[in-house]
Amino acid sequence: MTFLRAQTLLLASLLAGCATTPLPPWPNPFKPSTAKVPPPPEGKAAVPLVAYPPGIFPATSASAPESAALALHFPEPSQRYLTPGLAPQRQSFTSNAELTQWLQDLSSATLPGATRAALLHAGASQRGLPIHALVLTRAGGTDPNSLNTSKRPTVLLLAQQHGDEPASSEALLVLAQELAHGQLAPLLDKINVVLVPRANPDGAEAGSRLTANGLDLNHDHLLLQTPEARALAALVRDFRPTLVLDAHEYNPAGGYLTQFNALAYNDVLLQYANASGTPEFLSKAAQEWYYPAQVSALQAQALRTDWYHTPSAQTPTQAQEAQLLMGATTPNNSRNANGLKHAVSGVVVTRGVGLGYTHVQRRVHAQITAISSALRTTADQAAKLEQVRSFVVRDSMAQACRDKLILDTAPVPEQRDIQLLDPSSASVRSQRVLWQSTLQARSVQTRTRPCGYWLAPAATEVVERLRLMGVQVLRVAEPGGVVAETFSAATDAARPDKNAVTLQRSALDVPSGSYYISLSQPLTNLVSAALEPDSPHSYFSHQLIGSLADVARVMTRPTLVFEEAE
Repeated sequence: MTFLRAQTLLLASLLAGCATTPLPPWPNPFKPSTAKVPPPPEGKAAVPLVAYPPGIFPATSASAPESAALALHFPEPSQRYLTPGLAPQRQSFTSNAELTQWLQDLSSATLPGATRAALLHAGASQRGLPIHALVLTRAGGTDPNSLNTSKRPTVLLLAQQHGDEPASSEALLVLAQELAHGQLAPLLDKINVVLVPRANPDGAEAGSRLTANGLDLNHDHLLLQTPEARALAALVRDFRPTLVLDAHEYNPAGGYLTQFNALAYNDVLLQYANASGTPEFLSKAAQEWYYPAQVSALQAQALRTDWYHTPSAQTPTQAQEAQLLMGATTPNNSRNANGLKHAVSGVVVTRGVGLGYTHVQRRVHAQITAISSALRTTADQAAKLEQVRSFVVRDSMAQACRDKLILDTAPVPEQRDIQLLDPSSASVRSQRVLWQSTLQARSVQTRTRPCGYWLAPAATEVVERLRLMGVQVLRVAEPGGVVAETFSAATDAARPDKNAVTLQRSALDVPSGSYYISLSQPLTNLVSAALEPDSPHSYFSHQLIGSLADVARVMTRPTLVFEEAE
């Protein structure tokens, strides 16, 4: 039995055993150590936390008694969280300047024991605002090398990629404080944590979901068209996190009203990475170690949870069934891109978009509960996670020149019952829906895995983006030849996709100054997602590769002279 085969069986046994072992009881995830919130000044009422803002519900259901009845389904937690944006009498969430000051205060404070903190300038937004990352660790230093050699897994927490999801940012400010000198601080004996409480400061300032140039940051983790996405990619490349958790909020009205004439009932929606090419053992770790623990922790706090999903914005017709779609399997969002970078990667999505301050303490509490559970799981499973990570890296490198690439997948339709809130009566009702599941998505397009990819000398922008994500790119130092599959546009009328291609195998002369990206490296599936022209969100389909003649699949191991691309 080979060493690789032995490792496969060992880890398969380890993870399979986890599926049959009951989870231990999980403690309450968090009790804040900050001082109690002071009462409001005499003669002034506190900002209400349960009044629905105008426009959320239809006019026929927005009367005060009905709103009060709806609010009964979302009681406030027993504790209150305190950040600049959650202070009494506050009418706006934490500003960018206040967030910077909060993180600066934590990074400069005298912290207990061996805890170290450092505030990093990860990058700048399109309008020049800083994107901050706070490093908290008990390693010998706060630089990436110190964390990577500390023998502790690193966790990267992201929030507010969408500027109109403020509770996620407030929650990470609280978590930063608790990790620095609160009840979560002991976890730093086993893990390192890097927090980015506001990835989209321009959007937060404008109250907009999008970045300043109108792009959705959460869908820019493969193309890297925005400086915000490039800043996050560099953090992942340098700190190599074992867990990436991305905090969001969702609209409880929107498509739910359109599809069902109802409101969402769940406090939290969860999902882990599921792009094609996500290493199987990382999926198993997410399924068996993280997700059940998060559900248990949320239920212990009387918080309702389900898999992440979105309703269609289209009103169903008699011929169409109302449906919900789970998170996409495309490689461009943070959850999936980081899964392809060998992190256990997931999202925590709380109800909140469009609600203003309504239920803000409950929303923050739900974020903290789910994220704290994931931090504890990482600490508890630190050694096993390192085993899994080591295996999937080596296994990914060994797949070059063999097996199949899955280029595209489709959801599996199921029937499910979900709970919804009637906006008029405030009653809970069960609804049978068509549920498009992506947990075990079916493959719809496959292709033989090459040994690597060749890129033309003009593909410098592609090379820069791949290297920013941690991909090794080699430059051809002397001209030579390779056996390759080249692409041409498909002319089959039965394939209307404008990016459909046909392949032809031949000898390809490669000039010096062109590039080679071997798949005998860790990020093999990320490379294929970017460079297969007809894969979803490929660099060719978004004009980063200008011509099909500028990319080819190298089908045998090349015997060329290379140098590292600068």
